[in-house]
Amino acid sequence: MLAPYACDPDASRGRRYPEPAAPTRSAFQRDRDRIVHSTAFRRLVYKTQVFLNHEGDLFRTRLTHSLEVAQLGRSIARTLRLNEDLVEAIALAHDLGHTPFGHAGQDALNSCLKNHNPDSAGFEHNLQSLRVVDTLEERYPDYDGLNLSFETREGILKHCSRRNARQIEAHEPGGVAHRFLESSGTAPHARQPGLEAQLANLADEIAYNAHDIDDGVRSGLLGLEQLREVELFDQYSRETLSRHPALQGRRLLFETIRRMLSAQVYDVIDATRAVLENAAPDSVQAVRQHPPLVCFSDEMALKSSSLKRFLLQNLYRHPQVVETTQTAQQVVRDLFAAYMADPAQMPQEHSDRFDQLESSAPADAHRSAKPERVVADYIAGMTDRFAAREHERLNGRVVFPA
Repeated sequence: MLAPYACDPDASRGRRYPEPAAPTRSAFQRDRDRIVHSTAFRRLVYKTQVFLNHEGDLFRTRLTHSLEVAQLGRSIARTLRLNEDLVEAIALAHDLGHTPFGHAGQDALNSCLKNHNPDSAGFEHNLQSLRVVDTLEERYPDYDGLNLSFETREGILKHCSRRNARQIEAHEPGGVAHRFLESSGTAPHARQPGLEAQLANLADEIAYNAHDIDDGVRSGLLGLEQLREVELFDQYSRETLSRHPALQGRRLLFETIRRMLSAQVYDVIDATRAVLENAAPDSVQAVRQHPPLVCFSDEMALKSSSLKRFLLQNLYRHPQVVETTQTAQQVVRDLFAAYMADPAQMPQEHSDRFDQLESSAPADAHRSAKPERVVADYIAGMTDRFAAREHERLNGRVVFPA
């Protein structure tokens, strides 16, 4: 039974292109299935989370990360009586727009767009994920994109600049970007998405904090003793050793992470229940009028923030990671320059679209009127290894091993 403030698929705001309901699946189940069968979803298996694909077979990729977010989100949603299918759909789609090479690729592509055209809105992977499901996927005869429900699309667009929001709003009045143009009380952009979208966002944070610890240790860049500087890790490492004094190595790491994950899940459930009881929203619309309602307790929020700072300083900014990041960014910059100079180096469907956009602007808000957006779309859709092979083809040198 769904809570009154959960998103009910029967009360969905619908799809951009109306379709009859499926006989055996809810609207959100149908969204999830379309996402799983999309080309962009399959590409996530070869897109970087922290460590590039060639660096090891067992490191997380964008695909395995998305699956972990979905699992955590569903577990919490079930207890809070939220819509599990919607949480899963958002979780599985939230990184569809990510570039190859993770945030390094995103930052490089953003700079390329802005350097090429100072008026460009740049590149942001949340907006690109929406572009993927609204426009770039080509699976159906009657429309571009996956034609997902409003609620799933709203959850995918968890961040959006006012500039981009205005562009989307112009073609979809009152749509998924409208909340970024509203303000309420003392804070701008105060309108919130549904609880399922809020939950998918927090589950994302829980998942990457945990698996980046695991991958950091597996890579040799982080050590167990070093991690004991982090209160959240140290607390559950001590708890594990009190129950299993002889435990060491990977079993100690796995059990510590398992206990950390469980503690954070239970904390979110308890903290969110308390906030919901106090706010007493009686509908999805009431949820939107409040500040975020899915949350950690204050204590757990501080511990989570401390862990994120530790990972930033000791893993994401580790010299070995930074060196790889810089190489990856150069690959993206070189690809962008090569395709802008000679669009024919892209597949014909992309080069044709490039040429068309030089003389005419499309009507769809998610199709930029600038040809450089075609190049950005093509690069953003690449996997790590395809981008590396393309770079080798165009520049004649190997930057990453096969």
